[in-house]
Amino acid sequence: MPRTTDIPDLYLLRHGETEWNAAGRMQGRLDSPLTEKGRAQAMRMAELIRDMPGQRFCSPQGRAVETARIVFGDDDFITDPRLAEIDIGQFTGHLIADLRAVHPDIFADDRLGWYDRAPGGEHLAGLERRVAPFLASLQGPAIVVTHGITLRMLRLLAMSRPSSRFEELPSEQGAVHVIRKGQHEIWRP
Repeated sequence: MPRTTDIPDLYLLRHGETEWNAAGRMQGRLDSPLTEKGRAQAMRMAELIRDMPGQRFCSPQGRAVETARIVFGDDDFITDPRLAEIDIGQFTGHLIADLRAVHPDIFADDRLGWYDRAPGGEHLAGLERRVAPFLASLQGPAIVVTHGITLRMLRLLAMSRPSSRFEELPSEQGAVHVIRKGQHEIWRP
């Protein structure tokens, strides 16, 4: 993994709200379409990054691609499978409220640690192994449309933060998470 000072400026965007986000259903590697609110969030993010230099990247998942088409407009972007959302295994497609009721031991701490306990999931170490080479491959500033947990991991690595700080990082929809020289800021409309 390159040093924080070697990583170019990053402009990280979480896809807009989806129907499953609004319903509390876990998407993981599945998809649902953006809501009207999600499309409006993408339009606001497009305004925030307008005229921003840098290569454009996107997760290949439908909700991210739908967001990227709005955000990037006529500009080309590259889909990269390393930017896909964390695989949550058997929890994919289920309502988070139902999962909490059926698996109270996995969700006991009511934080994000359950991603490491999802049966059949990729877990955070697997996600790190997948996204670290993406960061190392960047040759200049990058604008990236991805997902909530993947966005957190990208920032954690780009800022050289220990995994214990994972939960401290927000992953807002409709905002741009900027990483420059290891420092994080959030641009909001």
